[in-house]
Amino acid sequence: MAIIAPSILSADFGNLNKDIEMINKSDAGWFHIDVMDGVFVPNISFGFPILDAVNKKAEKIKDIHLMIVNPDPYIETFKNLGADYLTVHYEACIHLHRTVQEIKNAGMKAGVALNPHTNVHLLEDIIEDLDLVLVMSVNPGFGGQKFIQNTYNKISLTKELIIKKNSKALIQVDGGVNLDNAHQLAEAGADVLVAGSAVFNATNPLEMIKKLKITTEI
Repeated sequence: MAIIAPSILSADFGNLNKDIEMINKSDAGWFHIDVMDGVFVPNISFGFPILDAVNKKAEKIKDIHLMIVNPDPYIETFKNLGADYLTVHYEACIHLHRTVQEIKNAGMKAGVALNPHTNVHLLEDIIEDLDLVLVMSVNPGFGGQKFIQNTYNKISLTKELIIKKNSKALIQVDGGVNLDNAHQLAEAGADVLVAGSAVFNATNPLEMIKKLKITTEI
């Protein structure tokens, strides 16, 4: 079964504690936290005070996805804010290998995210150093977008590269994940599914997380 990582970008910001407690009690394995700078993507999301508040309440793995330019100066800060996984974008890092090593040296697991147009094979020289590859199944920066169908093929290619290079990296998918595609994503090779709207727009978010997890059984 895949790990379900609810994206708190879709949570109720007016009652964030309630949604964090819901995830703590749920079958979810991770918290997925999107950080946007208004430069790499058009939107701006969580600042450090919000991340600090989440860290104090969240009882599961904290998976932080940086949609920001020049992430290097903030690596130690995110470690101090409780990040277990820190994911940067291939498209945002000039010296990707150095950035990945700095994340690992700070004591976190290192992930690299790929935009929908970015070819998986560009990770060939670094895949052995990664703990996570995040395949974006929508364009980053907005919730509620339509799932891009080519994602299945991209996951399969990522899996092939991981096996070829004997990497231990997990494959994560973010964007448009729901009950209609969760099983197929797991079949293609996804290990972690980020779900935002599907969870937080559900009548019963706890039950939705449970269903998503069960659906990924292969």
